[in-house]
Amino acid sequence: MDRRSFLKSSSLIAGGLALNSVINQAVAQNKSPLIIDEKHPLLLNFNENSLGMSANAKQAIIAALPGSFRYPDDARSELITHLGELYRLSDKHVTIGNGSSETIQATVAMLANKARKNNLKIQLVTPDPTFNYAELYSLPLGIEITKVPLKSDLSFDLDKMEQLANDFNGLTIIYICNPNNPTAMVTPHSQLNKWMTKVSDKQFFIVDEAYAELVEDPNFVSAIELVKQGQNNLIVTRTFSKIFALAGLRVGYGIASPDVIATVDEFVSIDNTNTAGAIAAIASLNDKPFIAYSLKSNNLSRKIVEKALDELNLEYAPSQANFIFHKVKGDVKTYKQRMADAHIMVGREFPPAVGWNRLTLGTPEEMEQFVVVLKQFREKGWV
Repeated sequence: MDRRSFLKSSSLIAGGLALNSVINQAVAQNKSPLIIDEKHPLLLNFNENSLGMSANAKQAIIAALPGSFRYPDDARSELITHLGELYRLSDKHVTIGNGSSETIQATVAMLANKARKNNLKIQLVTPDPTFNYAELYSLPLGIEITKVPLKSDLSFDLDKMEQLANDFNGLTIIYICNPNNPTAMVTPHSQLNKWMTKVSDKQFFIVDEAYAELVEDPNFVSAIELVKQGQNNLIVTRTFSKIFALAGLRVGYGIASPDVIATVDEFVSIDNTNTAGAIAAIASLNDKPFIAYSLKSNNLSRKIVEKALDELNLEYAPSQANFIFHKVKGDVKTYKQRMADAHIMVGREFPPAVGWNRLTLGTPEEMEQFVVVLKQFREKGWV
């Protein structure tokens, strides 16, 4: 879906969510007016959810504090059960991580160990640019890393990635971030399934769906559906850091077949989820009004930014996450520094996608302030 079609098809105004209403709710949530200065910079650089966690999650943490001298086994088990029920799978299909990053790390370590035991070479095939934790965790393990540049339209070159995996004499880890970070673009399930359903014991997929709850594009279907069908050469990772706004509590998880989960759990640290994080995650899963509010707020923030980018004729990728990948005029490092001088922190450049900047979507109120500064930059000839 192109960005103009998306704008037309996802009108929040038609859905009854007015700009002032969301901004007022954001102010009420934060309980203070927006101040942007040296001590209070606008943080639009790490894809955090500026709404903050739900009130129910906060209360759940407070209620759990008296029991914090106990180990988190019960809370952790309860979270696993909730996640299994959410996807209509068993507890044995779920692994919990210190953020989804630990699940990625444990999976990479598990596969490296499997290759060593079987005297196989091992490689990681990954798009470029993408979220690079699978790459970072592969480096110290001696895994060969092969990066495949995005196509000119910023989509994954799945044909090239598949060819590299097929031609490799050994075990291949394929990392797929969907929606991709930093582009925020969805890879349609029809394209992914063409390759992923060709089950091979020499290819293993790590499908990172950190932003899945923010997606409304019908072309996206979670790879969890393949797990439900019994596929045994993949794990799907998710996080509570984004739509649920629990980034600081570090709670993530993986969904895979029981056999895969059992082997991944051998490389996961014991008691890796604290009580507060597990309890907050459970409360967040049950807080449907907050989930809906978080999604609608993000959609409206995206509209605010897209409208400004259209007015300024700045190209951007069609976003299905809580950030937008957009072009800037001139050097991205200079643009980033000028934004920092205005007390707005934006993302870095992601080579080889030169000339593009990743902008996190904060609250609608925050994005209105960002747009004011962006338009001032245009007046100065900076963008």
